[in-house]
Amino acid sequence: MGTSDDVERIAAPLLQSAGLNLVDVEFRSGNIVVTVDRDGGIDLDTLASTSKAISAAIDREGVGPPSRYELEVSSPGLERRLRRPEHFRRFVGHQISIRTLPGVDGERRLEGELVSADDHGVVVTAPGLPDGRRRLAYGDIERAHTIFDWRAALARTPSPTARSDRRRDAKASSAAGKRDSARREMADTL
Repeated sequence: MGTSDDVERIAAPLLQSAGLNLVDVEFRSGNIVVTVDRDGGIDLDTLASTSKAISAAIDREGVGPPSRYELEVSSPGLERRLRRPEHFRRFVGHQISIRTLPGVDGERRLEGELVSADDHGVVVTAPGLPDGRRRLAYGDIERAHTIFDWRAALARTPSPTARSDRRRDAKASSAAGKRDSARREMADTL
């Protein structure tokens, strides 16, 4: 049976040749989950072709589980799981949520801004923390992910009503332009 490292070893060159980045590989109860990304996002056709290529490589190299398994190839989504130091480094300056392992000093759940990440751990700032910040070693983190700011995203996106108002105004403007053009043509013929 292979490991997630084995799948990474064979998937990384395939993804790189397709212009994709390998974000993560996980083995989860009969599933191999491969998370991929690229600048500007990723479409379903690319995910489908990538899934076929990785599946063939896993079978060829014999690094999948010994029994039946399912391969899931997906994008990381809006709220991205953070598992490795390079994941944390990429999102310095962003809001994150962390759950620590049982027995780690302090609150188990923490949300705040990721202000630094090095080879050993992270520093998060948040109101209510002693000194306003908390340092955690990677080994103390059970789970972490980015927090997508829906309110800010919705504020940047025009409402459906605003979009339909713009379409109506554009149609009215176009119709007025056609009427003016027809009037000029009629005046020229008289």
